[in-house]
Amino acid sequence: MTQIVSLIGARGTNAVTVELIDSLKNAWGGADVKWLAAGEASEFAVVERPGNRWEVWSDLQTLGVDLIVQPEEGRRKMMLLADMDSTMIQQECIDELAAEAGVGERVAAITAAAMNGELDFDGALRERVGLLKGLPESVIDEVLDKRITLMPGGQELVATMKANGAYAALVSGGFTAFTEAIAEKLGFDENRANTLISKDGLLTGDVGMPILGKQAKVDALEEITARLGISESDVLAVGDGANDLGMLKRAGTGVALHAKPSVAAQCDVRVNFGDLTALLYLQGYARDAFSNC
Repeated sequence: MTQIVSLIGARGTNAVTVELIDSLKNAWGGADVKWLAAGEASEFAVVERPGNRWEVWSDLQTLGVDLIVQPEEGRRKMMLLADMDSTMIQQECIDELAAEAGVGERVAAITAAAMNGELDFDGALRERVGLLKGLPESVIDEVLDKRITLMPGGQELVATMKANGAYAALVSGGFTAFTEAIAEKLGFDENRANTLISKDGLLTGDVGMPILGKQAKVDALEEITARLGISESDVLAVGDGANDLGMLKRAGTGVALHAKPSVAAQCDVRVNFGDLTALLYLQGYARDAFSNC
């Protein structure tokens, strides 16, 4: 089966050079190089997956270049299934709320351990939300306005895939108060997340049940593909934490984006340098084919 070899670097670094891509193409007996973005992304086809690809991947990491090898057939997907925190946005929402509540360091440490798979997700979420008890509900809007920033490339990713007929779903272990705002801003078709409970304008320290964690993301994959009448192989999933692994392994293409090391190690497709537009390059979209809104 024909494989596509993609080299992707961070925007503006010119890490992907003509010499680099030509050298790899010649070593692997590849077809003609196709440039998707000058200095940033290029690809070529090979007859079969190279046996030393992970050794080459490791070498290219030192140059700031991501290497992905995947089957050519079916690489352009009909659905985007995305995590939110540290994926579509650059922060962890609960950590930002905790900073406002004065328990930022404690909550951030729990978040990091949970995303590395060192703690049970449900228990870690309850513990962190409990520390937010008494925080004014109005702080959520303040955090959204002042602390939350979009991950670069997210708008192009969602807009381009939707312009080409794909469906976009945002599924988070975070909170609906954030996913609803981010989904609307980026153009997602639907969003799912946990619910923060409040009373008299204050957070109670409780989270709505059932908690949406790792299994909920797999459930979303199954339910939405069935509803759309498409296959799981038609899905591009992206995330960074341990609770994303279920959907990343089930989707046709599961991308570990700037992921925790323990997560990346379990995924074939790893993007450590590129932004979210790397997910378009993986599907063969050139930069001049991106949609910006």
